[in-house]
Amino acid sequence: MPTDYVKKEIGKDGRFERQKTRFTTPFGEGGLPVEKGRYRLLVSYACPWAHRQLIALKLLGLEEYISIGVVDPVRPKDTDWTDWTFNLDKDGKDPVLGIHYLSEIYKQTDSDYEGRFTVPALVDLKSQTVVNNDFLNLLRHWELAWKPFHKADASDLYPLELADEIDRLNELIYQDINNGVYKAGFATSQEAYEEAYDKLFRRLDELEQRLSVSRYLFGDSITDSDIRLYVTLARFDTAYYNGFNCNRNRLVDFPNLWAYARDLYQQEAFHETTKFDHIKKHYHLSATVNPYQILPKGPDQSVWELPHNRTSKLSSKTKGEQHD
Repeated sequence: MPTDYVKKEIGKDGRFERQKTRFTTPFGEGGLPVEKGRYRLLVSYACPWAHRQLIALKLLGLEEYISIGVVDPVRPKDTDWTDWTFNLDKDGKDPVLGIHYLSEIYKQTDSDYEGRFTVPALVDLKSQTVVNNDFLNLLRHWELAWKPFHKADASDLYPLELADEIDRLNELIYQDINNGVYKAGFATSQEAYEEAYDKLFRRLDELEQRLSVSRYLFGDSITDSDIRLYVTLARFDTAYYNGFNCNRNRLVDFPNLWAYARDLYQQEAFHETTKFDHIKKHYHLSATVNPYQILPKGPDQSVWELPHNRTSKLSSKTKGEQHD
């Protein structure tokens, strides 16, 4: 059952329809300049859409070029609207922007803004405004527009020869998995819930099979698609399985998906940005109806350190091969 903050995004048929992104200015000619130190990315470690930006920045070596502000994983209860705060910082304010609520920078950007105040939110420090909160496409900007600033040994997360395949798979991952868990968790009709639930597990079953013959989704190198899938898998047993009624299987019940997730987790960019305490607090104390604010004690997160045995898995998929 959804909390108040998403009720405006529930249709009459009980289906969750995520709000459209408001700020989508691209980088490059006619758009945002690519400049070191100009932007501050506001994130939550609990949010999968923000988490994938953090993973990409580490993999690409962009951390020294984009500063990061982190909100408290538990939403404030002292406002009449849905918000995030900077309670993790000294005096409860972002040290660079000087704001307590995320909504402050949104309203400063557009006083008529009526959507939810979401992360990730990229702020231009020169104009002190939100210039991009495009959770779907911001990852692509780091991969392509910011390429001149990538570290020398950076992964090619979006190889152009696989671009069409990656785009097709990403759309399926987004619709049925990334957003699919929300469609199930926020549904207000049995029909809408079961539709999302069935699509979610059908897609996970397909990827379980795909990963039986391939270390990553596109062979032996991490791509954009792996980041997008990982952030949902990292939250699955802690939040979505019980909090969002996605309870046919836990992640640990999928041999290949579970080993694949551990493989990624045990790499620096994924490990250092995966904060299970933030995830648990946000979903159980803010994103689900929990009147007594009981924080679940499990699951045991130490299992993420177990050997994954994926390094010897050779890919039977060659680059350029088409996938459904």
